[in-house]
Amino acid sequence: MDQIAEAVDWAFANDIQILTHSNGEGASDMYLAAVDAATEAYGAGDRRPVLVHGQFLREDQVDSLKRLGVFPSVFPMHTFYWGDWHRDHTVGPALVDDISPTGWLARRGMMFGTHHDAPVAFPDSMRVLDATVTRRSRSGDIIGPDQRVDVMTALRAMTIWPAWQHFEEADKGSIEVGKLADFVILSEDPTVVDPEDLDTIEVRVTIKEDGVIYQAE
Repeated sequence: MDQIAEAVDWAFANDIQILTHSNGEGASDMYLAAVDAATEAYGAGDRRPVLVHGQFLREDQVDSLKRLGVFPSVFPMHTFYWGDWHRDHTVGPALVDDISPTGWLARRGMMFGTHHDAPVAFPDSMRVLDATVTRRSRSGDIIGPDQRVDVMTALRAMTIWPAWQHFEEADKGSIEVGKLADFVILSEDPTVVDPEDLDTIEVRVTIKEDGVIYQAE
């Protein structure tokens, strides 16, 4: 705990953003306590501290994230790849539903980001989108039906909100005049397809700063 407190205190004292991996409840307790103490000492400012993963957050910890202005970058694709395993072999059927609790975050009006954590999982953004919306595991189980969010919320968590996380909201995250032309062309409209088909959508073209860097055959 001393190392965590010292690192967070140093970051706040020097107005440096800190991004911290935290999977278990105990680790998140320590990180949130350190952020709380540093905020008390130096003020909230605009440092945008980040909690990465947050696999097993409790609901009271989500409340603390909001109160302290900590941006959660969660990993909902975990529900697809490892949800069955956690249900049957680690935390059990009660706690497994709250893996990457995007529903709690959305209901509190919080911004959050999602990621695929490559090379831990394949860098498949459509799988991230699917997992955030459906939370369907490889066995077909729904891991946390109350933690599912709508497609537009899931898309914001992949685009405009992570841009804010990285202090890049003026340049990235949405298609607007004056921003970098970074976007993709998809095979289907994710806002109208059956949510169960989100993982079948393909990236046809990738545009980076107004140039085509990928085009499917």
